Amino acid sequence: MRLGPRSLRARLTLVVTLGAAAALGLALALLYAALNRQLATTLDRDLTTRAGDLAAAVRTGDTSSVARDPLAQLYAADGTLLAGSPVLVDRRLLPADDVRSLEGDTLRTRTLPEQGEAAPLTARVFTQRLDDGRVLSVGVSAQPLEKARQGLLQVLLIAAPVLLGALAAAGWLVVRAALQPVDVLTREAASIASFESDRALPRVPGDDEIARLAATLDDMLGRLRVAFERERSFVDDASHELRTPIAVLRGEIELALLSSDDPAERQRSLRAALGEAERLSQLAEDLLLLARERMGALVLRERPVDLLDLAASEAHRLDRTLGLRVRVSGVPVVVGGDADRLRQLVTNLLHNSADAGAEVVEIRSSVDAVEATLEVADDGPGFPAEILGSAFERFVRGDEARSRGATGAGLGLSIVRAVTAAHGGTVEAGNGGPLGGAVVRVHLPMR
Repeated sequence: MRLGPRSLRARLTLVVTLGAAAALGLALALLYAALNRQLATTLDRDLTTRAGDLAAAVRTGDTSSVARDPLAQLYAADGTLLAGSPVLVDRRLLPADDVRSLEGDTLRTRTLPEQGEAAPLTARVFTQRLDDGRVLSVGVSAQPLEKARQGLLQVLLIAAPVLLGALAAAGWLVVRAALQPVDVLTREAASIASFESDRALPRVPGDDEIARLAATLDDMLGRLRVAFERERSFVDDASHELRTPIAVLRGEIELALLSSDDPAERQRSLRAALGEAERLSQLAEDLLLLARERMGALVLRERPVDLLDLAASEAHRLDRTLGLRVRVSGVPVVVGGDADRLRQLVTNLLHNSADAGAEVVEIRSSVDAVEATLEVADDGPGFPAEILGSAFERFVRGDEARSRGATGAGLGLSIVRAVTAAHGGTVEAGNGGPLGGAVVRVHLPMR
């Protein structure tokens, strides 16, 4: 169960308000303490100044100045009252015992009891012993100080809620202004129905966190749109590739059913249907391999594999089948990998050269301190310039010069890249090479 407000704006405003309340409370408390100390210091300073003047008059023998003072008394060394202000009547600013035990100047707050018509009095009393042993006590009422304290406290208690309310309102306005671009981005993102729309998120002026967030989200939306278009194109291409063999397979089966009285024609149709079924099976396997690689679920059975030996065996197996003259050279290179997947990689590269119309293919293995390289070059026309940067994308084919006689679905080089990436390596395509045609280099880490 959520106890706080649901809105981020309200939560931020609440946090700002609570923080402002704590800071304001601390500031007002410090202000009250400072003003209170200043008032008390001023009162004590005035009191000690007045006491000094009275002491100077008493030393000259003018004891009548004590009687004329609003609040003062002069005592003998034994505590006997010698002179005092009439307002005190019989009340003493300093008890006789304190007079006798006084050693130095003292400043304290004393409460004089009620006597007759005189009300109780709280006073600050400054006491000092004169050179002749007598004691002079001078006081001042502390009621003005108490009234000033109470007045100051009332002002602060009234001002605190007003200031807190103003700070809360200001915080709400600031948070609202700061989150306004977020609201705009939210509404705009909600109004974009799908990735098919070319609409972009609005740019937020400035270079703060919100502006960078808006730019990042807009870039992410663009990347998602590109990925969506790529996946949709992949589905379209896969559907197109599946449509042809399925139609041929269906036609051959129907022809075999109609040729029940001609065993030779029926057998020819069934063999053609079997070929199309194998083509569909291979296409499904290729698509499954690519899907697993994209999900990171392509399982490799790693063991030591000699790339030179593997390339030689595949070349011997496929050269006549594909009509190629394959030359294998280089140094023995042992890497950790899945032999079946690496064999599939070499097979697809040889098929790619054969589909391009090449006659001679050269496979060369090499190694350095960090990686092994398997280079496959042919004497064909090379990669068309328009697809050289995307040769390893799915369903990418070149022009007729590169694709004459091609029977694949355009997934061969995509599988090469997928197998290479699963082994932690990289692959690159180019033209020229040792035979003047296409060249593909597979780099695998040594481990």
